[in-house]
Amino acid sequence: MIQLRGSRALHDRLMRASPWVTILFASATSFSVYFCMYAFRKPFTVATYDGLVFGGTGVQLKTALVLGQLFGYALSKYIGIKFCSQLRRENLLVAMLGLIGFAQAALLGFALLPNAWKVAAIFANGLPLGMVWGLAMRYLEGRRATEIMVATLSCSYIFATGAVKDIGHRVLEVGGVDQFWMPFWTGLVFLPPLAVSAWLLDALPQPDLNDQQERSQRSAMTSKDQWSFLAHFSLGLILLSFIYVLLTSFRDFRDNYAADLLHELGLANVPAIFTKVEVVSAITIAFTLAALSFFRHNRHALVATFAIMLTGVVMLGGTTLLFRAQWISGLNWMIFIGLGSYLAYVPYTVLFDRIFAATRASGTSVFAIYLIDSLGYTGSTAIQVYKDLWKAEQSRLEFFQSFSLTLAVVGFVSLWVSGWYFIREERLAREADMLAQPTPGLGNQPAADTTY
Repeated sequence: MIQLRGSRALHDRLMRASPWVTILFASATSFSVYFCMYAFRKPFTVATYDGLVFGGTGVQLKTALVLGQLFGYALSKYIGIKFCSQLRRENLLVAMLGLIGFAQAALLGFALLPNAWKVAAIFANGLPLGMVWGLAMRYLEGRRATEIMVATLSCSYIFATGAVKDIGHRVLEVGGVDQFWMPFWTGLVFLPPLAVSAWLLDALPQPDLNDQQERSQRSAMTSKDQWSFLAHFSLGLILLSFIYVLLTSFRDFRDNYAADLLHELGLANVPAIFTKVEVVSAITIAFTLAALSFFRHNRHALVATFAIMLTGVVMLGGTTLLFRAQWISGLNWMIFIGLGSYLAYVPYTVLFDRIFAATRASGTSVFAIYLIDSLGYTGSTAIQVYKDLWKAEQSRLEFFQSFSLTLAVVGFVSLWVSGWYFIREERLAREADMLAQPTPGLGNQPAADTTY
């Protein structure tokens, strides 16, 4: 009861605070929640598990562990399509803390269970974690400043993916902790700050009337709402989903095998190398997404968002060609390849928020994001298996370079066509609203909202 009263008191203070205080509060607490979540997900990838294979399959144990968590994470996204979009607002905090507790318990199992069962434990670890982002996003969407808040949320996982690996590396090297116990102890360190951050985030007030007028009201979706949305936007969703599968696979491959790629590039022993590689991307993405909030017209925002994503895929191909020609160093290539992938990948979060606002679709953008996220992580698991079973003769660095060039070409075409589609849908929705307005002199019926 004390915690609930404390949360209500903070909620009331935020209701009376200026909009910028609310923005900064939401940005800081959501950043902290998702940053801490990565401490339960990524540190295990720092260990190399050299010389260990998964049973008699010939698959390296690290690959099996990466795949195990990816399978759990992908399944979590499928569950999240309904769970995150249909969960009531008052249940978000309990759900978030329960998911994190389950993930930490799985890391304990990862440490204690025999090797034959460690893949099952890491699968169980990934199973709840894929839904944490959707619960955090539910607090932020549908606001005039959603892009600023999502910028910090996105910045958190870009920065966290390097920072928690560096912390895990220190636990291994300095603390002398066994590689199978390291993920549990790293997660334990982050458990208290995550719980406090989630409790604070839960005090965030709902979007106000001005938010709802400009970005449309957001609510839990019924199954009928979900099927209606899919049927109406099927072509655009198919195109966006296709490129998102490739982007997720690319980002995950780079993330999970960063230690291996850096080793091949001769950069593995550079101090805090993981953070150095990611910090440029984190800062750039944060400012880029925040800038999108200044587009008051949803059509202009859609154009700008697709332009950013197209820039990202062009950067993937261009910097890879420069690296192959030895015009840039391996470190600069890893930095720019990360920036390019994030420029194409991260804006999906605000893209769907704008699509809902521009087309006046009812429901929550979390549904659309989780739909393509589930497909994305399914594709990511397929890429991991494809590399080990059909491209085993290639090093991970060689495979990654080829992947970069393919994604640049396919991604540019897919994003260009899908951008045209959704900008056209925005125009059709705007014209429908104009037709729905009452004719002057025929009464004082309320006009449909035309804030675009």
